Amino acid sequence: MTGLPSSPALELELADGWLTVWFPEPEARNPLTAARVAALVALCAALRGRRDVRGVTFRGRGSMFCAGGDVKGFRAALQGTREEIVAMSLAGAEAFAAVEALEQVTVMAVEGFAMAGGFGLACCGDVVIADRGARFALTEARIGIVPAQIAPYVLARLGAREGRRLMLTAVQLDAEGAKAVGLADEVTEDMEAALARIRAAVLACGPGALAATKALIRALPGRGRAEAREAAADAFADALLSEEGREGVASFLEKRKPSWAPR
Repeated sequence: MTGLPSSPALELELADGWLTVWFPEPEARNPLTAARVAALVALCAALRGRRDVRGVTFRGRGSMFCAGGDVKGFRAALQGTREEIVAMSLAGAEAFAAVEALEQVTVMAVEGFAMAGGFGLACCGDVVIADRGARFALTEARIGIVPAQIAPYVLARLGAREGRRLMLTAVQLDAEGAKAVGLADEVTEDMEAALARIRAAVLACGPGALAATKALIRALPGRGRAEAREAAADAFADALLSEEGREGVASFLEKRKPSWAPR
């Protein structure tokens, strides 16, 4: 599909500059199998620099987002070595990092369950839309394991207080509870309408500007005030001097839509 990798672990729909990534295994609650993890890494690599793909929505078939790690795979891993288990965990880390680092605006459309790694994957998105019936939980401790590779993303989105509470109690949140703790940005009874609003808002923005903004957001934490100012000034200058920046300023002054905006 237009230069994007094909895998039975993901279904891709690209239309009008927007990619929808479907997890197509609802009978198993769309787990993060080894194949799906590898497919996510390959897809994210293929999307690097693709300004024609403006946004990416992640969804699960069967009104089921993602139940997290592949527990059957975990059981099989017990027959292997510790090094193989570490490698499996690091592969998951690569997938979460790749999704979080996408240059496109990412939307997590959560229907049904977002559990464990599915919860963590939702935390990697820029916008999280929860169906009214969605349920969320970090369930790892209930089966004697830890939310290892998703912990940084959970803490970054929810903060230490809520992140610690949810990881250490494994309690389940409904959609409104997820919104209350800062995981869900919106709770909806009409997912298609909610996603359409987000797409319209994103498509009105310059794709290069959005990519640069995401890069700046990732670069600022941990920098000192002076270094952060310099990084922000460089990002601003690069954007203003770009063709997109020049077009944006001209379109505003000429009271017309910029070239990238839908007509």
